[in-house]
Amino acid sequence: MRVFVTGATGFIGSAVVRELLDAGHEVVGLARSDEKAASLAATGAEVLRGDLTDLDSLRRGAEDSDGVIHTAFVHDWANYGKSIETEEQVLTALGEVLAESDRPLVVSSGIAAVGTPGRPVTEQDPSDPSWSRIVSERTAFSFVERGVRASALRLAPTVHGEGDHGFVPMVIDTARKTGVSAYPGDGANRWPAVHRFDAANLFRLAVESAPAGTMLHATAEEGVPVREIAEVIGRHLNLPVQSIPVEESAGHFGFVGPFFARDVWVSSTWTRERFGWQPVQPDLIADLEKGHYFTD
Repeated sequence: MRVFVTGATGFIGSAVVRELLDAGHEVVGLARSDEKAASLAATGAEVLRGDLTDLDSLRRGAEDSDGVIHTAFVHDWANYGKSIETEEQVLTALGEVLAESDRPLVVSSGIAAVGTPGRPVTEQDPSDPSWSRIVSERTAFSFVERGVRASALRLAPTVHGEGDHGFVPMVIDTARKTGVSAYPGDGANRWPAVHRFDAANLFRLAVESAPAGTMLHATAEEGVPVREIAEVIGRHLNLPVQSIPVEESAGHFGFVGPFFARDVWVSSTWTRERFGWQPVQPDLIADLEKGHYFTD
């Protein structure tokens, strides 16, 4: 297949490019700068210059492909509404190009948008429509009836590995700044996790064979107790580990606090059985123990 990948030089997207190339696919990756274009070309992928605001470039990439994997997102936390608007525009443009072709469009979404107290979230559970980040799956799935083989990967809140700039590094940075590695309440609430290379493998499986309208769960671990995460951080930074009241999570951790305080319990059993997905990379705690998260 010839696959167009957005976010091709990003943390997850670069792993997807590597996965596709290793599997014998051709890759066209979107790059917004000379530096990123050079980095992408060095992998053996073809470069398409542009960014998420350049809809014409996105259309060209989709037109000249057998399928699209969309991993890019504008992380403008100061103007998040605009980021969501851009995401909808991007996927509408991609969907319109792929319409009536039965070509695949694989997008990423988030598992934190689903809540099922007392049992793990499954692939059949609907996302919370009030959570704006699900615009990706909602827009992509709107093209299923127009002949697009759209599927969505609900990514674990923590996609880890070297180069991670997500939630875990933010929690580590908070520990450094406050002098304590904290966890909310009793720390029994869970965070699902997946290594970026395992997530990339699932993106490939989806673009190759996921039926239209399929939801997949990219969660290698159903839920890691956040106290265990705090304990590893405290040990590596030589800081005390202690509980803070749940209601103080936002004040202590900033915007990541409410996420760190949530209990997110997820099953990926259906995904594994249906697509033969078997995560093989180190789990989150083992990855943290390697120490690369704590080097300056």
